[in-house]
This record gives sequence, C-alpha cells and structure tokens, in this order.
Amino acid sequence: MWSGHRLGQLRGGLRRRLLGHRLGRRFGWLWGAYGTSALGTWLAFGAFPLIAVQVLHAGPAKVAALSSAGAAVGAVVAVPLGPWVEFRRKRPVLIAMDLVRFAALLTIPAAFALGVLTFLQLLLVSIVVAAADITFRAASGAYLKTLLPAEDLLVANARFESTAWTTTIIGPPLGGAAIGLLGPVATVVADAVSYLLSALGLRAMGGHEQRPEPREAARMRAGDLLDGWRYILADATLRPLFFNTALFNGLVMAAQPLLAVLMLGRLGFAPWQYGLAFAAPAIGGLLGSRLARPLVTRFGQHRVLVGSGALRAVWPVGLAFLGPGTGGLLLVVGVELGLIFCCGVFNPVHATYRLERTATDRVARTLSAWAVTAKASTALLTAVWGVLGSLLGPRTAIGLAGVFLLATPLLLPRRAAARLSEPEPAPALEPEPEPGPAPNRA
Repeated sequence: MWSGHRLGQLRGGLRRRLLGHRLGRRFGWLWGAYGTSALGTWLAFGAFPLIAVQVLHAGPAKVAALSSAGAAVGAVVAVPLGPWVEFRRKRPVLIAMDLVRFAALLTIPAAFALGVLTFLQLLLVSIVVAAADITFRAASGAYLKTLLPAEDLLVANARFESTAWTTTIIGPPLGGAAIGLLGPVATVVADAVSYLLSALGLRAMGGHEQRPEPREAARMRAGDLLDGWRYILADATLRPLFFNTALFNGLVMAAQPLLAVLMLGRLGFAPWQYGLAFAAPAIGGLLGSRLARPLVTRFGQHRVLVGSGALRAVWPVGLAFLGPGTGGLLLVVGVELGLIFCCGVFNPVHATYRLERTATDRVARTLSAWAVTAKASTALLTAVWGVLGSLLGPRTAIGLAGVFLLATPLLLPRRAAARLSEPEPAPALEPEPEPGPAPNRA
C-alpha cells in the first residue's frame, strides 16, 4: 500500500515531467540575483589589471600581486566567516555580502573621479571582494539546501552552471566594448550595480527562513575555524573529492598565465585570437550543464560524477603541442571546448553530490573551507608553475601540468555514497499557482 509521502513524490514527479521542472518563485528570485551579479562580474573581467596599468601605471609585479595576493589574503580573511555564517539566517548574510561588494567596488570610481585612486586601494578592494565572494558562496549553498527538496538540487545547480557559462560567453565581449568606449572604471561601476540589483532581488524573495540552532559556546573558539576541514576530512567520500577539485582547479588555472605567454609572445597570436580561443569554447559549458540532469537520470549520479571528472582531466595535456597559425588556434579551441564541456557536466553534479553528503548544520562551514582551499591552492600552484615556466619554458611547464592532471581521476570517489540520513527540513517554498504551459528548463 502506498504511503501518502510516496504518493506525493509520484505526483510531484509526474507534474514536473508534464509541465516542466518548476522550482518556485523564491528560487526564481535567487536564480535571477545570481545571474545579475555573474553578468556584472564578467562585464568587469580584467578591469582591475587594466586600471592598474592604464591609470596607475603599475608594472608586471604589481599587476601579478593584485590578482594573486588579493585572492589569497581574501581567502584568509574569509576563514572565520564560515563558522559565523553557519549559525545565522542565510538570506540576510547573502544580502549583506552583496552590499559589501557594492560599497567596496563603488569606492574605485569615486576615488578615480576625485583623483585620489591608489594601488593600495585596488588591492584592499580586491581582498574585500574575494572574502565576500567566499562567504556568499558558503551561505548560498546552505540556503539552497533549505530552500529546495533534495531531488531538486541537481536541477537548481544545473541552472546556476548554465547561467554561469552564458554570462561567460556574453559578458567579456560587452565589457570589452564598454572599456573601449568608456574606460575600465565604467565596468567596475556596472559590476557594483549588479551586486546592488542582486541584493534587491534577494530582498524581494520574501518568506520566512528558520533560524539555525544556536551554537553551544557563546563565543567562537580558535578550533571552530577548522570545523569545515575536519568535517570534509572525516568523510570518506567528500575527502577524495575535496583533494581532486583543489588539485584539478589549481593546475588548470596555474597553466593559464603560461599559455598566455606562449600564445601572445612566442607564437605570435593576436589578442583577439587569444580571446576567441577561450570565449568560443564556453558554449561547451552551456551544453554540458544542460545535459547533466538527463545523464544522471540515465546513468546515475556516481557514474556521471566519475566519468565527467575523469574525462575533463585528459584534455589539457594537448596544449603542450600548441603551434602557430590557424592549426594552433583550432587546437586550443578544441582542447578548451572538450575541457569546458566536461566541466559543465561535472560541476552541477559535484555541487549536488557535495550538498547531499553534508549535514544541513555544517554546509556553510564546509563550503567555506572548500572555497578557501580552492583559492589558496590555486594561488600556490600558480606561483610554483610561474617558477617552473621560467626554468623549463612555458611549453614544458604546461605539459607538466597536463601530465599531473591525468592523475587527478585517482582522487575521485570510488563508490557511490548514499545521502545522509538526516531529517530533511521543510522546503521554504511558497504555494504555487495553478501551472500553465511552461518550457522545460534544466
């Protein structure tokens, strides 16, 4: 005999198949806020280095420090914020982080207009934005887990991933045009406004968010800062995935500056060709994110996670064979297209898997620790590969990164893991109106 809960699940599944997978008005506001801020970020892509070079006449060392030191120090600043976020309502934290980024970025055009902009201010703003980014990601993951039932998390993450790649495709060209017409400071204003609009969208969500259980100790202890890492390392399935993503992302990003040196320097590619080589393949991420849910439905979460995670590692080694001319450009486009397509499938499945394996009262700390480690490992590996590129040459260093990437699938979870057996919180969804025809968006 069917239970009422089981019948409800069957009705919900049938409704989603017939009418399209609708996640509710409140998720729509969250999704829209994410898309708005993501577009603003890509509009301003590269604005800080351009301001440093064109306005402040900074040299290569300062420009490199602006990118690496800002992210690394921001990650350190964000360490105590993970435990702090865990015991607070998440939506006010999301709004606060958007407003912090809005205010910090707005100081740059203000200082520029007054003629008092300095390199130190650029560095401090990059630190504040990096710390707020990590905190926002941790809070948004925890909020999403309470906003939607577990069976809808993959759909939601696939939509976020699809939006991320869409803004990657359209943002930089629009931002480049704006920089050409108005200068790089104008795109920083656009980025700041996008965070304000995101905060307004989150505020418009409405609804009630349950307050987390109060912490046992009145004050945060030094040991609390490591709670996220303890939780990850104690879990037999999260632990290998944690090391896999940190190593994979760090090695991929470490090779990018060397690839720029190789393409724009020794091989003589024009800047527009370099931009095209990385902008055009972003459509692979859009396609991959659209396929993530159908693939999981057919083959299962674990197979798709391991398969896409392994396949994304085989592409970068091909960049070591890059040559000049049209053939070289097509090689980069092909490698990046394959890599980004596999990442487009892997990322939403990975994000869902991670949320399912993390207890609700540990999500913010876990995601914060994950993001801090990702930024720190990327900064460290970028510095190491910069030295290797100087000693061995950029092509050899790129090939070495590709060889190490071939070993990263060994760190993927070897067996499927069940969801945590914890009581599911009631989804914070409001009653839906009677649905009309709607497109099936994944």
